[in-house]
Amino acid sequence: MTQQTNPSRDPNRVVIFDTTLRDGEQSPGCSMNLEEKLRIALVLEEMGVDIIEAGFPIASPGDFEAVHEIAKVIKDSTVCGLARATRGDIERCAEAVRPAERKRIHTFLSTSALHMKYKLQMEPEAVHQAIIDSVTMARNLCDDVEWSPEDGSRTDHDFLCRVVESAIKAGASTINIPDTVGYAVPHEFGALIAMLMNRVPNIDKAVISVHCHNDLGLAVANSLAAVKAGARQIECTINGLGERAGNCAMEEVVMALRTRADDMPFTNGIRTENIMKASRLVSAVTGFVVQPNKAIVGANAFAHESGIHQDGVLKNAQTYEIMTPESVGLNQSTLVLGKHSGRHAFREKLKELGYELGDNAFQDTFRRFKDLADKKKEVYNEDIVALVDDEVVRTNDRIQVVSLEVLCGTVHRPPKAELELEIDGIRRNCKATGDGPVDAVFNCVKELVPHTARLLLYQVSAVTQGTDAQAEVTVRLEEKGKSVNGQSADTDTIVASAKAYVNALNKLLVKRERTAPSALSA
Repeated sequence: MTQQTNPSRDPNRVVIFDTTLRDGEQSPGCSMNLEEKLRIALVLEEMGVDIIEAGFPIASPGDFEAVHEIAKVIKDSTVCGLARATRGDIERCAEAVRPAERKRIHTFLSTSALHMKYKLQMEPEAVHQAIIDSVTMARNLCDDVEWSPEDGSRTDHDFLCRVVESAIKAGASTINIPDTVGYAVPHEFGALIAMLMNRVPNIDKAVISVHCHNDLGLAVANSLAAVKAGARQIECTINGLGERAGNCAMEEVVMALRTRADDMPFTNGIRTENIMKASRLVSAVTGFVVQPNKAIVGANAFAHESGIHQDGVLKNAQTYEIMTPESVGLNQSTLVLGKHSGRHAFREKLKELGYELGDNAFQDTFRRFKDLADKKKEVYNEDIVALVDDEVVRTNDRIQVVSLEVLCGTVHRPPKAELELEIDGIRRNCKATGDGPVDAVFNCVKELVPHTARLLLYQVSAVTQGTDAQAEVTVRLEEKGKSVNGQSADTDTIVASAKAYVNALNKLLVKRERTAPSALSA
C-alpha cells in the first residue's frame, strides 16, 4: 500500500475535523446564532480539534458573519469554510476565513453517475474540468484547500481515481471521500480508501479524509475502517449531529481510537476530558436532547442497574467499564451544594462541571441557583447543568418571558393563562384559554407574537429524580419547511413549557434570515 509521506506529519496521527457548526447545523430543527456558534467554536478549540468547519459563507449574511467572526477569535485550530465549485462561493469563502491564523477552503462537486445525471445535469468531462477549475481557483486564494467528491462512496472507481489525481495536481492538500448518503459498509468503505491509496499516483501529496453519514448506523465503523486503510482525517460532529440520521460522532470515534489503541495504533489531539462539556453545550444550544443510551455521552453510558454488573463494577470497574467516566469529563462530585452555599462554592462547582461563565452570566445563574435551592431539598449536578444550559439558550433572545400565571384543574375550566413577554425591549400582556394549561400558554404566545409555525414536538423529561425535579421541556416548531428546537428547564413544568416555546420562536427568527442554496451537502 502506498503511504502518505509528508515528512511534517506523524504518519499515525489522525486529524480531527469538526463540522458541528456546518453539517451539524443542517439538522432539521437546528439553528444557532452568532454568539452560540462562537461559544461552541471556542469549546472545540479548547478540546484540541484540528479543523473547525465554521459554516457555509455563501448561504446567508449570517453564515458569512459567523465564519468571519470565528476566524478572528480562533488561534490554535484551522478555520474552514465550505464552498460549492463556483467562483462566487469560493471567493465568498476565502473572504470569510481570511482573518484566521490558519484557514482552509473546502470545496466540493458531485461525482457519482446518479448525481451527475440528475442533480448536476453535467457530463463527466465537464465535471472533471469544473473540479480542476474550482480547486485551482481556491488554491490561488488560500494555501490550504480540501476537495470532496460528493457521493464519493457511490462513484465509479476509475472516474474517482481520475478526479482525485486532478484535484491534488490542481492544489488540494486534503482529499475528502464522503459517504454522503450513509450507504457504505465498513469492509467496502475501507477497500475504497485502500484502492485510492494504491491507484492514485500522487496520493502521497495529500491527506485522505472521510466524511461518513449515519443512515445505517455505520458512520463511526466506516470512519475507523477508512483510517485502518490509510485515511488520516476524520470529519465528525459533537453528539453525531447532522443531516438525516447524522454524522460520525466525534466522541465515539475518538474514544474508540483511545480505548482500542491495541488494534488501532493511531493518535489524535483531542482532550477527551472536555467531551461532556462540549456535548452538553451543543445539546443546550441546538435543543437536541442526547438519548440516554447514547454511547459515551448518554445519561446511561456509565450507569449499571443489573445486580451482576453492579457487583462487578464495585469489585473492579474494568469488569464492565472499558473506559473511565473521568476520561470523558464525568467527575465524581465531592462538593454538595444547597441553599446556604455561597458564590465561591458555586463557582468551584461550575469549574468542576467544566463551565466558566462571564460575570453577568455567573451572577444570573447564581441567582437562579439560589431560587432553585429554595424549592429543592437537594441540588444535583444535573440541576446545575440545566441551569447553565438554560442561561446559554436564552442568550440575546429577542423575546423573553417576564411573568406567567395559569389557572387550571377541575375547578377552572377551561384553563386560563395570563402571560407577559418582553419583545424587542417592549413588554406586552395577554390572557387566553386552551384545552389544557400548556395550550392556554401557547395561545397567549401566538397572540403576542403572531406566527404560522406548527408545533411538531412537545416533550417533557425530568432532569433528576423526585417530585421536586426540574422539568426539561423541548419544543419543535415548523414554518415553511424550516424547523427549530427550543428548550428550557424549570421546577414548574408550565413555566418551562412557556420558555421552551419562546426559545423556539427566537430560533425561528434566526432561521427566517437564512435561505441555504441548493447542493449544500458534502
